[in-house]
Amino acid sequence: MIGVISDTHDNLDAVRRAVRFFRGAGCSYVIHAGDFVAPFAARELEGLDCPVKAVYGNCDGERDGLEKALLPFGEIHNAPFLFSLHGLRFLLSHIPVPRLESSPERLDVCIFGHTHRPEVRRNRGLLILNPGEAGGWVSGRSSVALLDPRTREAEIVYV
Repeated sequence: MIGVISDTHDNLDAVRRAVRFFRGAGCSYVIHAGDFVAPFAARELEGLDCPVKAVYGNCDGERDGLEKALLPFGEIHNAPFLFSLHGLRFLLSHIPVPRLESSPERLDVCIFGHTHRPEVRRNRGLLILNPGEAGGWVSGRSSVALLDPRTREAEIVYV
């Protein structure tokens, strides 16, 4: 399983709940779609005991600190970030990417955040996934997503 999280916005209690959930689900990777906000929130992901791939969000101002916080167990990049994992080709962004379906790049999964609204949909075979807001500040609910790379199915989970 791959855990997917976004928009943690320094809510340490919510981040810790997400970490416990991902550990219990046996995630081999966690993907963060931006807006940690501060390095102390990013450090909480060390408890996952699996690698983390992340991108900067629009509220991630302390970029050097975030990179240093994630370095022992993960990596953070400017968006959009293309990578392969478990045989799937991912595009990771914080802000939704327009016109993905017409992209010349072969993609299997597009992950984004920013809207704070969970979403799982398909368009021409492309899985488009927004885990919603883990921080829960806007909606009052903390959500994450689980992605099964074998079936290419994803589900939103409230933690």
